Amino acid sequence: MRTADWIVLFGSLISIIAYGLYRARGSNTVDRYLLAGKSMPWYAMALSIMATQASAVTFISTTGQSYVDGMRFVQAYFGLPIAMVIVSATVVPLFHRAKVYTAYEYLEQRFDTKTRALASIIFLFQRGLSAGVTIYAPAIVLSIILGWPEQLTILITGATVITYTVIGGIKAVTWSDVQQMCVIFLGLIAALVTCILLLPQSVSFGDAVYLAGAANRLNAVTTRFDWNDRFNIWSGLFGSTFLFLSYFGCDQSQVQRYLTGRSIAQSRLSLLFNAVAKIPMQFFILFIGAMVFVFYLFIQPPVLFQSAELGRIHNLAAFQPVQSDYQQAFERRRQAALGLVEARHNGDLAARARESAEYRSAQRSLDDVRIRASRLVEQSGGEKDFSDTNYIFLSFVTQYLPAGLVGLLIAVVFAATMSASSGEINSLATVSVVDLYKRYVVRNGTDHHYLRASRWATLLWGACAVLFAGFGRKLGSLIVAVNIVGSLFYGSLLGCFVVAFAFRRVGGTAVFIGMLAGEAAVFWAFKFTGMSYLWYNLIGCAVVVVTSLLVTAVSAKPATQSTQ
Repeated sequence: MRTADWIVLFGSLISIIAYGLYRARGSNTVDRYLLAGKSMPWYAMALSIMATQASAVTFISTTGQSYVDGMRFVQAYFGLPIAMVIVSATVVPLFHRAKVYTAYEYLEQRFDTKTRALASIIFLFQRGLSAGVTIYAPAIVLSIILGWPEQLTILITGATVITYTVIGGIKAVTWSDVQQMCVIFLGLIAALVTCILLLPQSVSFGDAVYLAGAANRLNAVTTRFDWNDRFNIWSGLFGSTFLFLSYFGCDQSQVQRYLTGRSIAQSRLSLLFNAVAKIPMQFFILFIGAMVFVFYLFIQPPVLFQSAELGRIHNLAAFQPVQSDYQQAFERRRQAALGLVEARHNGDLAARARESAEYRSAQRSLDDVRIRASRLVEQSGGEKDFSDTNYIFLSFVTQYLPAGLVGLLIAVVFAATMSASSGEINSLATVSVVDLYKRYVVRNGTDHHYLRASRWATLLWGACAVLFAGFGRKLGSLIVAVNIVGSLFYGSLLGCFVVAFAFRRVGGTAVFIGMLAGEAAVFWAFKFTGMSYLWYNLIGCAVVVVTSLLVTAVSAKPATQSTQ
């Protein structure tokens, strides 16, 4: 980090936080602290919703995911527009008219207290875990740049986010998110432009796209159906539709965003904006990862991008042949890439086919060497199932971006962390106070009492997130990990709300049993099958609905017989 980078980094972060706290003036009641007094315009909610999804995990891990596996991950968002339309048409007006603080308040109105409590606990558990992953991501940044231990950077990052969230409330969070999205878009564009400009002069942008495609890094759509394939068009359209229905219809971290809207129409507009903009944004981020892959075709990357583990195994005798094979594989791939570009320029189809086969073969050889290096990390006492995916984009940013842009990209990571973490922790505090503390502990407190309780709950959940963040390095690709965590719980929540909206004769006890059965089915699938996590949402929802209907039918049968 150079002086210009520090100036850009701190200037961006200070201005974002100051603006958010300035706009949060007057958040001195529970309604203003948790729902911004229902005063937010649609564009602020829209950008806040997008910023909450675009956590640091998105930029650190998604780009790395594209580098190693291509752009298939974009399919995980194909169901989002469908879900947004359904939520806008059904859930938004229902929650607004019910005048609730949380989605789970509605469940008590519809069912009973135990159903509300169970749904609240499920949300607290899964969102608390996800908040830890969100905080861990920027800790990687500081560890790489400053050489600090990850535990220390987790504490520093967590303390910053907690302080900001405790003071600001939802209004500060939302208006800061607006600023953060501006920084995020600027940083992403700068990263892509820089990556393209750093390519050899003989390689045009069209050549770069062609090379990425030839290496299967632009494989955005996979049509082959496979239960065990995490990313294909079928799991994307069907599985992710249920994931996003759960996320935007049942997850308080998102529900709370559009409950701050001035009207039903304003809240709907915020969601429909994301329905249109989210997939192109995700595609753009993945494309950056593909271009970083092309850049490293011509500039030799390290055999492992995690410098600490690479340094630990560097002097091992077993590493020397790995390093030698890696250098040979890289040079072979580089020559094949240049040959493929030349054949493309000359229009020689035979040479293009020959060089393309050699290029793919060289890529497979290089991938095999990286696998050997990863296994060497595990065999020498490193973490099990070692992966350096989360370090790829950061390695490129810190080594090759010019002064000032490094600071901007680091500011992007921190801005995304603040928006995602603050929103998560704020929603956790809201559910803890409104659905549990106010309902079961202090039922007749003053508004000031519940405001203080909300601040304390924010502090406690922030501490829990920091604690779980310590396990982040064991989770592999963070963007996959955070979606797996959500998918373990979202299906049951969605099933509960589907029953609430669609099956009026089902009571609280039936849906309570259904939710327990849904969670059992999802964890069974997670433990004993290899199916994609996107299907967990469909399984959980279906089991809740079917079980609730069966319990209702069985419990109603004796009553019907006795009447006869």
